[in-house]
Amino acid sequence: MNVPNTLNLPLHGIRVVEFEGIGPGPLAARMLADMGAEVIALARPEPAIAAQRLGGAAENPLHRGKQVEIVDLKSPDGRARALELVSEADALIEGYRPGVMERLGLGPADCAKRNSRLVYGRMTGWGQAGPLAEAAGHDLNYVALTGLLSLSARKGQVPIVPPTVLGDAAGALGMAFGIASALVDARANGLGRIVDAAIVDIVAMLGTLVQWIRGNGQIDGLKPSPFHDSPFYDVYACADGGFISIAAVEPSFYAMLLSKLGLNDVNPASQYDSDTWPALKERIATLIRTQSREYWCKLLEGSDVCFAPVLGLTEAVRHPHNAARRIYRLTPSGAIDVAPAPRFQTLSATTPETKK
Repeated sequence: MNVPNTLNLPLHGIRVVEFEGIGPGPLAARMLADMGAEVIALARPEPAIAAQRLGGAAENPLHRGKQVEIVDLKSPDGRARALELVSEADALIEGYRPGVMERLGLGPADCAKRNSRLVYGRMTGWGQAGPLAEAAGHDLNYVALTGLLSLSARKGQVPIVPPTVLGDAAGALGMAFGIASALVDARANGLGRIVDAAIVDIVAMLGTLVQWIRGNGQIDGLKPSPFHDSPFYDVYACADGGFISIAAVEPSFYAMLLSKLGLNDVNPASQYDSDTWPALKERIATLIRTQSREYWCKLLEGSDVCFAPVLGLTEAVRHPHNAARRIYRLTPSGAIDVAPAPRFQTLSATTPETKK
């Protein structure tokens, strides 16, 4: 996948030194590279065991847009090379446990002596301080501690293990946002900042909408929840083994859903009467099971029912909407490459409006 010309991207001219770890740190650095930053990734002489196990021998997509350099940070030459790069960088990303960079002589104080305007990004799961700061952990653990993992289960059921997008990828996005924010300040006043990007903090912050909904008693309470128990917000099985998703939360969308499903005897005004939910959900589930996923796509996709088929990863590459936006590309090896996001246009009086 061709990454857009960095001259046209907002972080063109920004230099980032990445002390390569696994997961969220490299992803955050790739996000910055996708936005036009010049990223030099300092890789260990020996790859991390977890990265080898999970990623295998395939080309590492997290290296896209970066210059990768093998550096032994425990050697005098390796440390000298790292400090040389830091002295000319705008930002740094490291993902070690608290105290490791300090022991290597590459902590914030060491780097500030070389570059007082440096934005120093620290990517961890638990944060730089707190009872768990020194403990090992992974994506699943951080999401669990925020309370949000519990919401993946219906009452009495085991929570579903989510893919790493909820923890590691959310943490990477928070790191990239933190660095971009701190760069604005550093360029204005010449003073660097430390960005403490803890996954547990960032995931919790992203749960703000959930906390708002909870405050209104619509989730994580004793009464039925629209998100777990209602017939209009769920995943349904089809006749061919496929699945579809429906999320008709607004009254007008719900009314359209009932109409398209031929449920003309159901009063749309009773949408939030939770006493009616179990029977109606079973009725809809039975109806959906009578036809294939393709049938329901032809009937519902593109309407205001708030519908999407549940696609496999390879299927998602071929979906017409994703293809039109060039979100994915299959590489010759069969790997899936993902386009940079978000996208940018130059703002001017003649900028065409995006079709809604």
